[in-house]
Amino acid sequence: MGVTKSLVEDLLARENGILRLEPAWVARDFLPPGRRLGLPEEEYEVGERGFICERWLGSVTLADNAVGPDDEGLSYIRTGNGDRVTVKAAVEAAGDLMMGSEYAATHSNLGRLVKIYDFGSRIPYHLHQVEKDARLVGRNSKDEAYYFLDDVPLGPHPETFFGVHPYIAEEKLYETLLPYLEDWDSDLILRHSFAYLNVTGEGFFLPSGVPHAPGTALTLELQEDSDVFAMMQALNAGKIISKDLLFKDVRAEDRANLKERVILGQIDWQESGDHYFYENHHLQPRLVPETKQPAGSEHWIYYNTPKFSGKKLIVAPGGSFTSVDRGIYNMLVWKGEGEVDGKSVTAGTFGEDELLVTHSRATTPIEIRNTGTDELVLFKFFGPDINDGFTPSIERRGH
Repeated sequence: MGVTKSLVEDLLARENGILRLEPAWVARDFLPPGRRLGLPEEEYEVGERGFICERWLGSVTLADNAVGPDDEGLSYIRTGNGDRVTVKAAVEAAGDLMMGSEYAATHSNLGRLVKIYDFGSRIPYHLHQVEKDARLVGRNSKDEAYYFLDDVPLGPHPETFFGVHPYIAEEKLYETLLPYLEDWDSDLILRHSFAYLNVTGEGFFLPSGVPHAPGTALTLELQEDSDVFAMMQALNAGKIISKDLLFKDVRAEDRANLKERVILGQIDWQESGDHYFYENHHLQPRLVPETKQPAGSEHWIYYNTPKFSGKKLIVAPGGSFTSVDRGIYNMLVWKGEGEVDGKSVTAGTFGEDELLVTHSRATTPIEIRNTGTDELVLFKFFGPDINDGFTPSIERRGH
């Protein structure tokens, strides 16, 4: 069905500007699942598509898979009347109502992607192209940030490889990595990178152009609106990955002329070889002092960039918290149960653990109540520029 502005307007009026969302499941065929997303065991395996390994939240982004449904990755609004409306279609039909007229005048969509990824093996070493290289194939860059979720198993390899050993960048020994890309038969490219522990309740900010191999901690990721990448590790989880993924977002003429060297030219070598990589990219929760209340508090968990931001909100049992923000956001209920503006929410119950709070409601007071006996833990995710100038920054070392 076509989504019209009047349909969205009626929906927002009926739901008072806060929309329930259905989970969006995404399959991957190059890694086994971690099976920590809350699905019944039999639903993780999806035939030639592989396994359900990711849940996308408030998504307006299509998953870039070779095989899969044509709406894979898109989040649907729970309308209550049988209408099938994606968040993407609602934003396209009524951007001013969803995002606010001022924001919609300068932003065509929500501009960010949120996902929980859940793999039983480490994700292979890969990079996301920087803006200039992504634009060559009509795509966006993909800066991203991680938050490692608690109260779930960490998996067999809870450490993430980032960048390259500093001497490779300093001495411009870029072709050190080339034989692994040419031979495409091992995972030994990882010997040239450092790994850092996945510590629950913490995370990392990662700019585009830095090779990395994320570990197996259940990870809540906030990133730019993109699914662009170049896979750089051939062997992973006991199988050889298709080499086509090395060139997935490379122009045909560049692949023909430069072959594997084209990827070396897409690496941000200075950032990848930073001696203080950990200190300059590590994210620890930062208290939001201006919103602290007797029964609850917020912490910034995604920051250091104007491209996206995010907060963790904790409300004590029996308490309430008055929430006011600067623009549209989507929300995940991670622990506990309660009410958001009178709407019941319950962690782990699909259809009741995910909300989209449109601009008009986000910028006016919303009461969030904890109706349970445990802490109510919520995450808020914001797109580009909404919190620009209000989030913390990592104080860089060595620059």
